[in-house]
Amino acid sequence: GALVGASTAVVCLSAVLAACGSGGGGGHVAAGVPGGSGRAVAPTGDVSLAPLTGGSASRPGKGPRGDTGAADDGTTRPAGSPGPPGPSSGVAGKGAGAGSGAGNGGPPAPASAGGSPGRARASSGSTPTTVPPTHPAPSPPAPAAVQVGAPEREATGQRWCEKVTLSFRNTGGTAVRSGTVTLGTHIIGALGIDWATIGSTRDLPAPIAPGAGTRKSWTVCVDAWRVPLGMHIETRDVSVQWK
Repeated sequence: GALVGASTAVVCLSAVLAACGSGGGGGHVAAGVPGGSGRAVAPTGDVSLAPLTGGSASRPGKGPRGDTGAADDGTTRPAGSPGPPGPSSGVAGKGAGAGSGAGNGGPPAPASAGGSPGRARASSGSTPTTVPPTHPAPSPPAPAAVQVGAPEREATGQRWCEKVTLSFRNTGGTAVRSGTVTLGTHIIGALGIDWATIGSTRDLPAPIAPGAGTRKSWTVCVDAWRVPLGMHIETRDVSVQWK
């Protein structure tokens, strides 16, 4: 009798639960009692275990990607957030960081502080360096140089005297301040024989500017006894010293 009563109570309870669940139009009825946790029993016979593959498999305690669940590092990520990067992401990131240039697909190498080498070479080639012109040091002026013309001679009333005129020109770059003129007077006999040469000194007509010229006349005489009757004098030699 007790067993029949218990079965009747279970049937009535099931009917009540079914009626409550069917009121919403989509309920489920929980029937049966979950089994107790016991020790797992190894399979027998021709049974083999294989791990599930594919993106649909999930591990216990972790939600699928796209659902709210715990990440691999233990943190909770909101729904719709992308999952952790796969192994390929780390490899790609390492390759992009190690290489540079278009061949590796990474960002271009940063330019140096002074600009790219190509731009620096173009700039240096298009802007020549201007060198200031150098002027040679002025050369010192040329020293004074006196040129003397041939002596112009004129006879006087005495055999032992004559008038001598000389022309001087300074062809140097410095003025002639002073100097001396040495004259050589020859004593000529009646037959044209040169018996002797008598020298005398006169002052140079100075100063003489560069490029300028001047003339000077002197009366040149020798001792009277050196020129007997029939002889005369001729002033032929001229030498000049100046400073």
